[in-house]
Amino acid sequence: MGGARRTAGRWIEHWDPEDETFWTEGGGRRTALRNLAFSVLSEHIGFSVWSLWSVMVLFMGPEYHVDPAGKFFLVATPTLVGAVLRVPYTFAVARFGGRNWTVVSALLLLVPTIAAAVVIEPGVSYTTLIVVGALGGVGGGNFASSMTNINAFFPLREKGWALGLNAGGGNIGVAAIQLVGLAVIAGAGATHPRTVLAVYIPLIVVAAVLSALFMDNLVPVRNDTGAAVAAARQPHTWIMSVLYIGTFGSFIGYSFAFGLVLQNQFGRTPLHAAYLTFIGPLLGSLVRPVGGRLADRYGGARITLWNFLAMAAATALVLVASERRSLGLFLTGFIALFAFSGVGNGSTFKMVPGIFHKKAEAGGLTGEAAVAWGRRLSGASMGLIGAVGALGGVFINMAFRQSFLSRHTGTPAFTSFLAYYALCFVLTWAVYLRRPAGARSEAGQAAQAAPAAYAEV
Repeated sequence: MGGARRTAGRWIEHWDPEDETFWTEGGGRRTALRNLAFSVLSEHIGFSVWSLWSVMVLFMGPEYHVDPAGKFFLVATPTLVGAVLRVPYTFAVARFGGRNWTVVSALLLLVPTIAAAVVIEPGVSYTTLIVVGALGGVGGGNFASSMTNINAFFPLREKGWALGLNAGGGNIGVAAIQLVGLAVIAGAGATHPRTVLAVYIPLIVVAAVLSALFMDNLVPVRNDTGAAVAAARQPHTWIMSVLYIGTFGSFIGYSFAFGLVLQNQFGRTPLHAAYLTFIGPLLGSLVRPVGGRLADRYGGARITLWNFLAMAAATALVLVASERRSLGLFLTGFIALFAFSGVGNGSTFKMVPGIFHKKAEAGGLTGEAAVAWGRRLSGASMGLIGAVGALGGVFINMAFRQSFLSRHTGTPAFTSFLAYYALCFVLTWAVYLRRPAGARSEAGQAAQAAPAAYAEV
């Protein structure tokens, strides 16, 4: 078959990545990788803006008159808004095109950064901070549209790696802005938060321009807003959402809360906290593609299952450290949590295309028809799963807020997280890996064997 056929406005009319000739000789892989590279750039900056207030609170000393509970609520606000925005951002790719929406969503990042530069100073009201913090939620929406877009570019056999790289490169934006915050605090002191914003405002413009020049829209993805409605009717969308709360919800929630926990539980100064906060998000971001690659090789469900067990073990270590007030042990457990959340992020998102491909085959579809149906539903479901998963970050920050209010320690919060990881472990096994011993009838055997069909996803 021929290569990608373009129409006006950087629209690609023909796209068939499952065809090996198209993919290797027709320029499909080269085009997909180019779009992936600039998608990562835009999503990376989006994550930085989304996590902006996890850095801004380190600059907010006593003169801002915001107590620890207020700070946890402030960093939870953009998390909540970003989670909600992921739903319409998912529709936007089909409505406007992946390249077009990447440009628009990048330019929207100027709103929260410029607003923050205007208001961030001692004496600003807490209400104003909450409103401006909420604007930062637009950075969280970028993930849903970016993943939906990149999912359409790559063949099923490479989705785990591609989606892991796309998301991992975006996730590093959390660590990147924390490193910028560290550099500013170390170099200029904790009274110059606008310097952080001065770094990111021009980067946003650069990302938007490069996306406009080098990305493409896919005609086959356009005008398929009904896919999200169909995905919402699939039970697997919501099951995977529960699992993604445990993986990505943990990553983003801990990323936003880590510095505040260090300050409040271990009495670290803003500079000391800034020296440590970026390590976990950086590691969790770097290993996300590894989780996707492992899932490509061994099956996403298997990697996800054992990863939740590892997250539970790391949480138990953090609980012990929290009770003993051991900073070294606490950092070891917490950084391990970041790493395992990154692996789980990659493995869970690898599961999604495989699940819907299996669903298509179970419904009687074969060949290209099964691939097309699976691609359509998995792309739409990723936005919904990403939205619900991001709510985990809200839950984590609110759990820490209540924990420090009632017990002046994070121990109760970590206990609840441990229980949730146990739930996710059982759910992954029961739905995607359980292999029943037998059944009394052929119909019953087919129904009971259904979970085992997903073992390789």
